[in-house]
Amino acid sequence: MKMMACINDLVLVHLDHKPAFYARINDVNPDVKRGWHKVELLVLSLPSQTLVWILEESHLQGEEFTMGGRPVKLTLIPPKAPPQSGSPLPESRAKVIPLVRKT
Repeated sequence: MKMMACINDLVLVHLDHKPAFYARINDVNPDVKRGWHKVELLVLSLPSQTLVWILEESHLQGEEFTMGGRPVKLTLIPPKAPPQSGSPLPESRAKVIPLVRKT
């Protein structure tokens, strides 16, 4: 079973079978049409944009669909796994440089 993208998930949107932009799913609400959802996407661009697409649940699971004849696909970007409890933290070789203002 494929993972379904949900609120606060990061997705990569493909247009015409090519990666187009990243977006965060801000909200998912049922549409008046049974089995469909109003999905609010925050497009991570400059300036950012908010889009509302009406999608089926299968589209949130990565199934390809079309908009205006163009193939579209949402790919879930999995979150970074939290560190294992009890695992040592990686050693840092970073050097702290004090910033002192000369007067």
